[in-house]
Amino acid sequence: MTTQHTTQELGKFEKVEDIREIWPTENENFTPWLAEAENISELGSALGLNLEVIQQEASVGRFRLDVLAKELGTDRYVAIENQYNQSDHDHLGKLLTYTAGHKAKVAVWLAERFEDEHLEALALLNKPTDLNNPTDDDAEFPEFFGVKIEAWKIGDSLVAPMFDVVAAPDGWTKDNKIRRQGEVSERGEKYLEFFQPLVESLRNDQRFPNKNQAHPNSWELFVSHGPAQYRSVFGTKKHRVELYISRGNVKEIYDNLEHQKEDIETEIGTPLSWERMDTNVASRISIVGDGGIDDEDRHEEIREWMADYLRKFVDVFRPRLGPILEELAERSEE
Repeated sequence: MTTQHTTQELGKFEKVEDIREIWPTENENFTPWLAEAENISELGSALGLNLEVIQQEASVGRFRLDVLAKELGTDRYVAIENQYNQSDHDHLGKLLTYTAGHKAKVAVWLAERFEDEHLEALALLNKPTDLNNPTDDDAEFPEFFGVKIEAWKIGDSLVAPMFDVVAAPDGWTKDNKIRRQGEVSERGEKYLEFFQPLVESLRNDQRFPNKNQAHPNSWELFVSHGPAQYRSVFGTKKHRVELYISRGNVKEIYDNLEHQKEDIETEIGTPLSWERMDTNVASRISIVGDGGIDDEDRHEEIREWMADYLRKFVDVFRPRLGPILEELAERSEE
């Protein structure tokens, strides 16, 4: 008996040669795109870092850094400078200026192509003990990354962005990313031990579909509604439940909700913290409580508090977000 084998037709990766087909300009298209939560997360994944955007166009004197982020778990600042075309001296100088101005511990230079001389410069910057103080082994100097921006597709598929790390600190490899994350694993393990029971307590709640696994971070996303995320956050001294708006017409969505502030707070049963954050990409509405990750005797109480307010936030905000998002979508189609 002869067995017949069928071969499924396979596609071929094709590089989009001009990224301007995807992002026409660097400052008006690519940088705002990168600053969105899911996209900065993709860059972070390539670097082995868990990133959250703090501010887009962050000032240093009369200059502006494209994206200022931080590494969750360590709270290290990350300076990100974007550039179309070939790397040049001007952007290298800007990267150094912004890194110093924001006291960033990680500096990321994104470009379409890198000159060999600039890759050598990044390699030299990643040997700080040679340049600064060779006797101070404990000094924490910035880490410098060079990352190529690319876009790929298969046939007529959607285009996928790709971040290719071409310059990195000494000893950095894909395997090394696990080691880097291990530097904060003890703290991360604490967050995981806290959040996993919270995830499990909400597992059968239809408000939070498909949420099964917590992560070793100081915040946990439970469900999204368009550009808005329902999250719980655990700091060293405070904890909170929040509606975090990070994409689309962020400030307009926030303003629409703030116009309903009195009714929202009445339904939730307590005053909230309203943070438009005009210098930030995102906006936040939250409720904050005392008690941090190290207050282990209060963990169960705080979990119950978070579960209660996560449910209330979804129940109160979701019916209001729907009409706002529909109106914005209709307006964009006009």
